[in-house]
Amino acid sequence: MATYDLEEQEQLAALKAWWQENGSLVLTVVTLILVALAAWQGWSYYQRNQAVQASNLYAKVQKAARSGDLKQVQENTGAILEAYPRTAYASMSALVSAKAHFQGGDLKTARAQLTWVAENARDEGLQDIARLRLASVMLDEKAYDDALKTLDAAHGAAFDALFLAAKGDIFVAQGKKEEARSAYKAALDKAPAGEATLRGSIQLRLDALGTAK
Repeated sequence: MATYDLEEQEQLAALKAWWQENGSLVLTVVTLILVALAAWQGWSYYQRNQAVQASNLYAKVQKAARSGDLKQVQENTGAILEAYPRTAYASMSALVSAKAHFQGGDLKTARAQLTWVAENARDEGLQDIARLRLASVMLDEKAYDDALKTLDAAHGAAFDALFLAAKGDIFVAQGKKEEARSAYKAALDKAPAGEATLRGSIQLRLDALGTAK
């Protein structure tokens, strides 16, 4: 039978004493770690499953939009917004739905969808896109004050030129040529030099106002 020398016996005794004193804590910590790991894995699986389900519904929204089936567009978008509102697919579906309804002449639904994105999208870029399109819908509705208020919201610097140009369009519709001219000039100042199409579009609108009196 194997025997321990004195030093080994002392080490074993110290280990037993330490375990008696700290064993419960160690087991508790290990259990918590395992529970946390299981919870993380479960959450990751849930998130992936949510994304897959939302992706499938988004594909249906796109298909319905291409075929002009506004009923299916609205139903599938509603399903995503209700079940998966925190996914990117929710905001993208609402944008597709808004465009389809706008083209179909249903400005009320288009406005509601864009408002949802502006208020709920987790991506700030999508919020800015929604606000620009929402202002355009309001312009068509002649809700000029609402449109300007929408464009006054904080937005990313990359959208400065687009927001200013949109304000110019609203001032034109109101017959406020000087305000429009000022907005278009500011938009040109903000438009990147490499954005020839954007700058050209703004310049055309500015030129259409004629020279200042």
